Amino acid sequence: MSTHERSLPLDGILVLDFTQFLAGPLSTTRLADLGARVIKIERPQGGDIGRRLAFGGIERDGDTLSFHIANRDKESFTADLKVADDRDEVRALIERADVIVQNFRPGVMERLGFGYEQVREINPGIVYASATGYGATGPMKDRPGQDLLAQSISGLPWLNGSSEDPPIPVGIALADIITSIHIAHGVTAALLRRERTGEGGRVDVSLLESMLDLQFELVSAHLTDPSVVVKRGPRNAAHAFLQAPYGTYPTSDGYLAIAMTSVPDLGRLIGLDLEQYVDPDTWWTAQAEITASLAAHLATETTGHWLEILDAADVWCAPVFSLPELVQHEGFTALDMAQRVDRDALDGGDPVSIYTTRSPLRFDGEPIKNPTGAPRLGEHTDALRREFIVKAG
Repeated sequence: MSTHERSLPLDGILVLDFTQFLAGPLSTTRLADLGARVIKIERPQGGDIGRRLAFGGIERDGDTLSFHIANRDKESFTADLKVADDRDEVRALIERADVIVQNFRPGVMERLGFGYEQVREINPGIVYASATGYGATGPMKDRPGQDLLAQSISGLPWLNGSSEDPPIPVGIALADIITSIHIAHGVTAALLRRERTGEGGRVDVSLLESMLDLQFELVSAHLTDPSVVVKRGPRNAAHAFLQAPYGTYPTSDGYLAIAMTSVPDLGRLIGLDLEQYVDPDTWWTAQAEITASLAAHLATETTGHWLEILDAADVWCAPVFSLPELVQHEGFTALDMAQRVDRDALDGGDPVSIYTTRSPLRFDGEPIKNPTGAPRLGEHTDALRREFIVKAG
């Protein structure tokens, strides 16, 4: 059942989306998945820069794949915020909106006349969410807010890989994705407060704060005891703060992940003598020796062979899937995580179809899916003028 065919928690909520790139658009897509109506405010010349920043070099119907994915089920309204008449039209939309989300650099929306205090004069009940790279104050506030840069400043790349490796960033737009979740979380909380009290409010989040929250264990440990620093383990280790055997190991046909378990017990199960490591302290002090022995031994048989043994003993382990292996696995199919979204063709032909993931949430036991694709630039401007602006004028 699609989003449009059943009631969802944010039905009736109107969101104005002034965002571009990824963190902001993803946040409003999350709100759309929950039932909100999202109007994307775009520049007439080119619109969201994300329309042209191709993810994996893939484009469909003149827009990048990432734009299609991060802007599904939205309407596009074009307005030049430096032009007085266009600003007047946007103010008419703001009068009717419940939520604004923007991710310009600090101070830009204020200069355009649409900062929080300015918008609150137009609509006192507005929920106003801002996403920045590094916060609205401080020495880094004007640095470019980009995913790799935020990951790097946060120190996260020093957690990946082994002690032999250089810093390794996470190979997805992690800062953007996590920030988008926090924006949506903050907006829904502010809407709940408004429902109870009638009071609007402001929500602020940054890429850097999201990255720091992601590392709460490490940051908390260091704040509590400054001697605690990142000491990445040997090759095959998978966590800077967990001892052997925690890691990923080569097999004869792939890789196997092993989480927390007794080293001697693991050795007995797989036929490797690790009895000298009966003292758990050695799982730290001899981590390199243990992981090296495990890697050499596990490489002699297939992943399936080891899984059969370890699963039967309830050892916490899993295969390390490649992307093709994952999407072909029956476990992926059972989750029903994929969906198709369509953009109608201009000439009345077949729609432009994009295959993507759905919202990870389920409501009332049902997954949230919506077949509506991303809008073309300005596609809904005239209709929205008739609905909101002409009536308001």
